[in-house]
Amino acid sequence: MHSQRAKYHLGQVVRHRKHPFRGVVFDVDPEFNNTEEWYEAIPEDSRPSKEQPFYHLLAENDQSFYVAYVSEQNLVADYSGEPVDHPDIPDLFGAFHDGSYELHFQMN
Repeated sequence: MHSQRAKYHLGQVVRHRKHPFRGVVFDVDPEFNNTEEWYEAIPEDSRPSKEQPFYHLLAENDQSFYVAYVSEQNLVADYSGEPVDHPDIPDLFGAFHDGSYELHFQMN
């Protein structure tokens, strides 16, 4: 098993490197942990390596809110200082300070 530390932390606001959306990290997989069908749906020339952290995000764009699953190589920290408006944030997180949300749930 390949081991790598996650660059981003739970509650941190990040944005996609190529696509116009941003979100809050609510879970991290140390390496790819989704279906092969999902992975194969990504165009081969932009398909990320499976051997890196993948992040579950409460995501938003100009049109909608959704959950995204994104490789670390495709994320950058969001330094806008703006909160994310995803409606599920209050279920998982507390107050927004300095680009991150306080954890509002108990970790295992």
